[in-house]
Amino acid sequence: MDLAALEDIKQLKYRYLRAVDLKLWHELADTVTADAVADYGTEATGAPLKLEGREAILAFMRDNLGPGIITTHAAGQPEIEIDGDAATGTWGFQDMVIATEFSTIVQGAAFYEDEYRREDDGRWRISKTGYIRTYEFLYTFDSLPGFTLTANRWANDL
Repeated sequence: MDLAALEDIKQLKYRYLRAVDLKLWHELADTVTADAVADYGTEATGAPLKLEGREAILAFMRDNLGPGIITTHAAGQPEIEIDGDAATGTWGFQDMVIATEFSTIVQGAAFYEDEYRREDDGRWRISKTGYIRTYEFLYTFDSLPGFTLTANRWANDL
């Protein structure tokens, strides 16, 4: 097993999740290939979401995860197989989405199924990512007596 490549891929996935949660779209762009495919199997949007190409993925994130949407993603337990300049990975993850503009919280878990490619610059990038939920639930701020959002780093951007 190529341990350096294994660590590079782990760091790549962590960077991808951090960039999404902190809305660092320029950093997110560098984590996916130009022809990347994303298939997010969430019911919160009403139907599974399939995006093709880096620009489509970034446009969706920018357009739908603005300052009124707070996200957290935690991924671990990676199972990564490396074959030269290609790799696959499965990651367990949990996430929470706080949609302040809708007074709603979505929480869930899934297993990411990823494909990675080492590109000409020697860096690994995600060429395919997606998940199907193991569970997802939604609740409103009103259903949580005493709920108060005491911090939101994007509050001034609303």
